[in-house]
Amino acid sequence: MISRLSGILIEKNPPQIVIDVGGVGYELDVPMSTFYVLPANGEKLTLHTHLAIREDGHFLYGFATPDERVSFRQLLKISGVGAKMALAVLSGLTITELAQAVALQEIGRLVKIPGIGKKTAERLLLELRGKFDRATLLSPPRVPTPAGAPPDARLDILNALIALGYKESEAATAMRGLADDVTVADGIRQALRQLARA
Repeated sequence: MISRLSGILIEKNPPQIVIDVGGVGYELDVPMSTFYVLPANGEKLTLHTHLAIREDGHFLYGFATPDERVSFRQLLKISGVGAKMALAVLSGLTITELAQAVALQEIGRLVKIPGIGKKTAERLLLELRGKFDRATLLSPPRVPTPAGAPPDARLDILNALIALGYKESEAATAMRGLADDVTVADGIRQALRQLARA
C-alpha cells in the first residue's frame, strides 16, 4: 500500500495531477478540496494517498489531509459508491459541510452533487451517520491558498467541472461571471458555488 507521496508537482490537469518522486512520475486523482491547495508546478508537496487495485489497473488518489483520506475511504465502503463518486462528494462539499449534512440529514446538499440522486443521497446519509466526530462538525472550513493559474485557466476550469460530472453547458453557464484573471482553483470554487445555487 502506498500511504504517502512526497515529491515535486510537475503537472496539474484537474482532477488529475502528476508528482515526480525520485524520477518516477505518479499520476493521482484528487478531489477539488485538495486541488485548491496545491502549490505551483515545480514546487514540493506531500499528499496522503489511497491505492486502489482493480482488474483494469492500479489507481492512486491523493489528499491534502488525513481526514480527507479517511472520509474518502468511508465513502468507498458504501454500496454503490465508487472512487469517482467519492471524489465528487469531497469536491462538492468540505468534510465539515459533509459532516453537518449527515448530522442534520440534509439530503438537499447531496443531491446537488453530479451523479448523486435522491436514493444515493439517502444511502449516504444513513451509512455515514455517526462516522464524524464532534471536532469535525464544529471545525471551520479550511481557507485554501489559490494555486497559480496557467494561461489556459478557463479551459482547466471547464475540464475540471466536466470531470466532476457537470454538463459542458452547465459548466459554461457557471463560468460566465468569472474574472479574466481568475486562478484555476478560485475559478473552480466560484463555479461550484454557482452550480450549488442552481
